Amino acid sequence: MVASQAAPAFMRLAAHPLRWRLLSELADSDLRVRELVALIGQPQNLVSYHLRLLRNAGLITVTRSSFDGRDSYYHLDLDRCAQALASTGAALHPALRLDSAPPAPPVHQRRLPRPAVLFVCTGNSARSPIAEALLRHHTAGQVEATSAGSRPRPRLHPNGVRALRDQYGIDIASQRPRHLDTLAGGRFNYVITLCDKAREVCPEFDDHPRRVHWSIPDPALAGDSDDASYPAFARTAADIDTRVRHLLPVLTTRQGGLSHDRNRPARQRPLPG
Repeated sequence: MVASQAAPAFMRLAAHPLRWRLLSELADSDLRVRELVALIGQPQNLVSYHLRLLRNAGLITVTRSSFDGRDSYYHLDLDRCAQALASTGAALHPALRLDSAPPAPPVHQRRLPRPAVLFVCTGNSARSPIAEALLRHHTAGQVEATSAGSRPRPRLHPNGVRALRDQYGIDIASQRPRHLDTLAGGRFNYVITLCDKAREVCPEFDDHPRRVHWSIPDPALAGDSDDASYPAFARTAADIDTRVRHLLPVLTTRQGGLSHDRNRPARQRPLPG
């Protein structure tokens, strides 16, 4: 008789109902502890305890909010989860060894309504235009990708332009930042904020699109000069590219937005007009 072995660490972690719920909520959006407490309906000390276990296992990361330094955003590392799932299958039987799941077919290969996605950050000079460009790139333009800012800067940051050109061969040098107010009346399936400050002021849109938050630090704050901050822009572009690639299966399997938005921040203002 084969000696019993302990279940793989990922299975032991994910099998707990509360931790599975935390993983499921964070698979949709980066969230703060108090938001997870409200969604799950459990005491904060219990939620924080299980978040710590998931963090110690390397499945989630945490970043300090750029809007309120007393807050932190939790982010699920989907690539790490995929690796853990593959290892779990292999531990049961070699035939269940799985390589990384193949990417979902591009949206233009699926006969679904063309989704519209809006990316938002404060200045619309780096993070949100990078996300817009990468989503268009990965879907061959078959997703209506747009970006805007709550306080747009006069021009795109040169390092954002450079990072896209160097790493992905994408040229957005001629693009100009736009204000959120110019999109009054626009209809989107997804509104994705990439900046903690922009999330707090992002307005409501018609048809209540699904709201998602990606808590990504401003790479422009990483150095005293453009040359010094370029590595941060390269890392930011890579982070956004990973998130965009994980978004693609969602866009190909979910049609339209939701009838309500569970991740809507507490303070919002309506669009003018």
